[in-house]
Amino acid sequence: MGKKLYVGNLPYTATAEELKELFSQAGKVESANVISDKFSGRSKGFGFVEMSTDEEAQKAIDELNGTEIEGRALTVNEARPMTERKPRGDFGGRDRY
Repeated sequence: MGKKLYVGNLPYTATAEELKELFSQAGKVESANVISDKFSGRSKGFGFVEMSTDEEAQKAIDELNGTEIEGRALTVNEARPMTERKPRGDFGGRDRY
């Protein structure tokens, strides 16, 4: 199984299909997705790409990290596992009863 890569500083217009096409230069792309805001649907400017082998993932990092797309330099590195987050709270401005 390959590695999952984090891709940051994406243009807000980038699509998963464009991401897959870009990373296919380095090898076989298993999946690609751009993270979007659940309320507005607008891209958050980052995404994830999963390459089929570790070697292809490393090649993608070496070749694409710092590459400029629409005036934005991409950040490409190995994705870290998600960590447990604390609950965010009520946001109601007063105590709950």
